[in-house]
Amino acid sequence: MRILVVEDDKRLAATIRRGLEAEGFSVDNALNGEDGVWLATENAYDAIVLDIM
Repeated sequence: MRILVVEDDKRLAATIRRGLEAEGFSVDNALNGEDGVWLATENAYDAIVLDIM
């Protein structure tokens, strides 16, 4: 399962990534919404985890 994590806090993004990878998921990170949209349109993801504020 491939997951995209969109999170602007680098430490939190790394923590989420490590946790998901430890469970066997493939994870890509985007540090802002613009990069997240680009990755989401260029790749196929099973889930997207994002920070909305």
